[in-house]
Amino acid sequence: MGIVIKQSSGNFVITYFGFAIGAVNALFLYTNFLEQEYYGYTQYLLSAANILMPFMAFGVHSSLIRFFSRCTSEKEKDQLLSFVVLLPLLISSLVAVLYGFFSEAFVTHFLSPNMDVSKYLWMIPVVGLAMAYFEIFYAYAKVHLRSNLGNFLSEVLVRLLAMIMLFGVHYNWITTDQFLYGLVVAYVVQAIWMFIYAVSMRPLRFQIGFPHNRNEILQFSAFIIVSGSIATLLLDLDKLMIPRYNSPEAVAIYGVAGFISTVIAVPARAMNHITYPLTAQLIAAEKWAELRSLYQKSALTLQIIGGLVLLGIFLNVKQLYLILPAGYEAGYWSVILVGLAKFYDVILGNNNAILVNTKHYKWALTFGVGVVVLMITFNIWLIPLYGITGAALATLMSVAIYNTVKLLFVVSKLKMSPFSTATLKSLLVILLTFALFFGWDFQFHPILNIICKSVLITIFYIVLVLRLKLSTEINDAVLQLFKKLRKA
Repeated sequence: MGIVIKQSSGNFVITYFGFAIGAVNALFLYTNFLEQEYYGYTQYLLSAANILMPFMAFGVHSSLIRFFSRCTSEKEKDQLLSFVVLLPLLISSLVAVLYGFFSEAFVTHFLSPNMDVSKYLWMIPVVGLAMAYFEIFYAYAKVHLRSNLGNFLSEVLVRLLAMIMLFGVHYNWITTDQFLYGLVVAYVVQAIWMFIYAVSMRPLRFQIGFPHNRNEILQFSAFIIVSGSIATLLLDLDKLMIPRYNSPEAVAIYGVAGFISTVIAVPARAMNHITYPLTAQLIAAEKWAELRSLYQKSALTLQIIGGLVLLGIFLNVKQLYLILPAGYEAGYWSVILVGLAKFYDVILGNNNAILVNTKHYKWALTFGVGVVVLMITFNIWLIPLYGITGAALATLMSVAIYNTVKLLFVVSKLKMSPFSTATLKSLLVILLTFALFFGWDFQFHPILNIICKSVLITIFYIVLVLRLKLSTEINDAVLQLFKKLRKA
């Protein structure tokens, strides 16, 4: 776990810095500088681009991580890299043609009469392609175990540019339409920067010819298209379905609630940047004992860290909504329900990386198709009944079923589990902390209330975790931090 802790520490800092910027944007700038209708448009367009991205990338970003470590010569590496760079161009051309034919019909069927985004539709494939090539070159950095700059570009750059442009809207330097165009430019800049960084590590030397294992790569890439689409659908499908039954303003309210909940998943996102390629390497080398250790340690570490974030959100969310403009508090239960779904993702560690990098990876396709069917069904059933809360409940139910099936499959086939006795102790610490701090607040301004309460929660939680010695890695990391502070 040494390199995991080292790389993840940098990713934690970068990712949380990015989320801090994102929090300012999502909770204060978007809500105050953009009308709810335009905020809803922004949420919809980016969600649609996220869903389109796996098709534009054709799954080759994950294939690069899986197969790069199996290349035995520089020529094979060049062929693999050439293949994964050029194939999406061909696929994206086909997607663009199909998108041109069917996009209007899609909007008419799913959105009319509640949302009119027809003049912005061209942005979806452009942003989707930029996202796709960013992920491809980010994967190339990951296989060299260098993920920090890519993480900065992913988590910070676009949010920072969006912040600048939101101030531009507020001070009438740009219009709301120009803001949306600027977001497209931001994603293109992100992809170009990642490309420059990737080729600086190792020049891009195109090799004519297919990799010797091209059939296996294509099969795996096709699988990733579906599994990647499933992952993004679990995140963004509800935002596309809400306008079918509600106004664009409902998408904005749900988007804010979703952003708050997503903070719980930040530790997993930061750690997965390094555990995913490590998992692929360990499976390729058949180092099952090391994989089992990584599985349990990553799950426990993420549960402890994610548990603290969950407590900070659940115990402060009412005060947080007092700061936001009126109307956004309708997303309260969405925060709770989606937050629980995110926490279930977190506590499974690198479970998904294990499943997709073994010979059983095709089973994930079956599970994923099933959960998408469930999610669509749940959304159609629950959104008309409960609005955005119904969308959040559909997400929780779908994620709970999906994750449970994947967990039981890994336990059954590979005879390894992410859980241990420390897992139960950690869960009890989370429940105890929640019980002690739930139901009371200081009689201060909401911001001061959140700060004071969060400090107390953090101190109590960390002291309890350290005293119980739940995680050797966390105790050692804190000890090293104290040593550095004493020397400073």
